[in-house]
Amino acid sequence: MRKAGYLLIIGLLAVMLAACGQGKNDNAGGNAGGNSNSSGASGSNTEQPAGDAGQSGGSSGKTYRVAISQIVEHPSLDATREGFLAALKDAGIEEGVNLTVDYNNAQGDQTNNLSIAQKIAADNNDLVLAIATQSAQAVAQYVKETPVLFAAVTDPLGASLVDSLEAPGGNVTGASDTNPEAVRKLMDFIAEHFPNVKTVGVIINEGEQNAVVMAENAENQLAQHGIQTVRAAVANTSEVKQAAESLIGRADAFFITLDNTVVSGVDAVIQVANENDIPFFSSDRDTVERGAFATVGFRYYDHGYQAGQMAVEILKNGKKPSELPVTFPDKLDFILNLKAAAEQNITVTDAMKAVVQDPANNVIE
Repeated sequence: MRKAGYLLIIGLLAVMLAACGQGKNDNAGGNAGGNSNSSGASGSNTEQPAGDAGQSGGSSGKTYRVAISQIVEHPSLDATREGFLAALKDAGIEEGVNLTVDYNNAQGDQTNNLSIAQKIAADNNDLVLAIATQSAQAVAQYVKETPVLFAAVTDPLGASLVDSLEAPGGNVTGASDTNPEAVRKLMDFIAEHFPNVKTVGVIINEGEQNAVVMAENAENQLAQHGIQTVRAAVANTSEVKQAAESLIGRADAFFITLDNTVVSGVDAVIQVANENDIPFFSSDRDTVERGAFATVGFRYYDHGYQAGQMAVEILKNGKKPSELPVTFPDKLDFILNLKAAAEQNITVTDAMKAVVQDPANNVIE
């Protein structure tokens, strides 16, 4: 009986093991089927309708490589780069997904700037973005085949980047960050609302062609109002504070252009202006947000976004740089910083505030 019991138990175990084995095989088959279905779903995701392709880089799985050369770090140029990449992302070209970005910053050094341009020329890129005039000139010198876009460039013609603004020619075009009307409006504002200002001090790096062009424009506009200018030259950012201090007693107000060297050290200008009750006018919104009193300007993020839209035309729609006219800012407005006004002993009148078209965004308190 005991032996028979053992045999019965062994028989039952054999049946159970066979059943388990069958279940395991069934599960394996189920998993295989699940993997097959998952693969099929993945495949269907890549075959998107043509209307959706632009939001994912397209069904072809195309990838892009963009090199960026930026002369120096400061808020306006950084915002330009951010706006550029945002425009690409909105068009389905996203860093880390189907876009590789080779970002290079020269830290304000011309030797680095040229080395970066040479490196970019030797690489295989789909497009190059050069931020600021010096970067654009260096890139244009070495990159002759790959499409090149510039941004934060004041005078593309004077910098010899394009043949004309409407028909750039060659492989270079881009977005200029200046509108001559902005300088005129700001100088008119100074003349109208600051009758005690007889001399304006301009802190400038004479080696930046873009800064020289804007300074000359400002000087011509001020001269029409009988206001003189005096320049304080710098060669690098470390000299900015000393230059500002040299204008104390010689200038009734400060003005700076879109001068990368000076803007990089603008906190020193703000300090001198605040300590000596000198009205400080700038050429970019970011400097006003930091502590200058006023400008006529725009958001550099929007400016970069404009350049990014041009990049999309080239990368996705097959346009050539020579077919894309140079663009300019089209959202100009007065921007006033009331806190800076208090620091610089400026009485802000209702007439001053009235020139601001969008006070909710452009009157900073």
